[in-house]
Amino acid sequence: MNIVQIIPGSGGSFYCGNCLRDSKYVVALREQGHQVIKIPMYLPIFSDERDISDIPVFYGAISIYLKQLYPILRKAPRWFDKILNSKPLMKMAASMAGSTNAKGLEEMTVSMLLGEDGGQHQELELLVDWMAEHCKPDIVHISNALLLGLAHRIKEKLNVPVVCSLQDEDVWVDAMQPAFQDKIWNLMGNKAKDVDLFIAVSQYFSDVMQKRMDLPKEKVKSMYLGVDPGDYEFKSTKDKGRNIGYISRMCHENGFDIVAEAFIVLKKKVGFDDVKLIVTGGSTGADTKYINEIKKRISKEKLDNNLEFHVEFEGAGRKAFFEKVALISVPVRNGEAFGMYLLESMASGVPVVQPALGAFPEIINLVNGGIIYQPNTPEELCEALAKLLSDPSKLEELGRNARAGVETSFNIHDHAKEMIGTYQTLLIK
Repeated sequence: MNIVQIIPGSGGSFYCGNCLRDSKYVVALREQGHQVIKIPMYLPIFSDERDISDIPVFYGAISIYLKQLYPILRKAPRWFDKILNSKPLMKMAASMAGSTNAKGLEEMTVSMLLGEDGGQHQELELLVDWMAEHCKPDIVHISNALLLGLAHRIKEKLNVPVVCSLQDEDVWVDAMQPAFQDKIWNLMGNKAKDVDLFIAVSQYFSDVMQKRMDLPKEKVKSMYLGVDPGDYEFKSTKDKGRNIGYISRMCHENGFDIVAEAFIVLKKKVGFDDVKLIVTGGSTGADTKYINEIKKRISKEKLDNNLEFHVEFEGAGRKAFFEKVALISVPVRNGEAFGMYLLESMASGVPVVQPALGAFPEIINLVNGGIIYQPNTPEELCEALAKLLSDPSKLEELGRNARAGVETSFNIHDHAKEMIGTYQTLLIK
């Protein structure tokens, strides 16, 4: 089977769960003997582009932003786009303050959803023409519903089923100006007719998106994310220091300040002198001021020596991070549709401590690989951390449950087989 995965990239400036999710699926599908091509949009998927150095980045972030701002540039020659889509400029765009933030991109999002009727219709034609010439797919899988503007032209040009994943679209849309939110949700709902099947990453998010996009229940299938357990090494919590880990983009939405404040409160308690906070996941320019404020707060409490920024968060760097931490917490303010870091942590035998929001309870309770707390405040998180760090046997039990749970319930090879079966069902309709 020839499969195309269309994936918006982050450029590697921060830990991108969606990029990671899609890339891991591509590897698993290939291992089953299928030809899979991943096509990046906006920015490279990772900073080094991994295995797709010969595939162009479509809808280059700088190019489409400037064309949206200055429509006259839509008539610029192709060499103009090639310069803007060069690796040095893409790297710069990935680190820019607004390149990965929803606020301020409302009109761009509407235009993208309009597809061939939007301002990016030339980019759309380039994409589908390239796919027709170089891929000849049996099926096309779009990473998220914010890209639904692609679906109609893909089906029209290639005459193949289109599948669309659902993960955290609400986080993007709800961050926009209120005047645009209803329009965008309505557009996404209207464009859903061009998709054969939606794949939600949790039952929680399936329910959310059925309501938000007015989707019929039979058009949405829930399918958990997965990882390859063989990619992660289990290390007993008994062989580690009692360190707290945070792995995600260091930003307000992901609750980096919540875990920092919880750590400060914890360090004021008796019996936690040895505990450190180890942080990884990267950031963008928009996060710099926010991160500096947290650093100042830590310094004020004289805890600089207890805070470590683990810079490398890809590949071997991520593995080294998990070897250092006894548990992790990413207290996302509004929860998430899933949270790829949950699987990576649990596969490494690292229990997770998460707020009772989004899909977190669904995922954690399925394998008993961590604990849930509420409400999502520094004080409540501190109590949850203190309780678990004070109970080595419980910490070890949860770590072993986490690893076993990933092997049985979140194994990407099992999910890849399920995905292939789903594709085949669509092909014979």
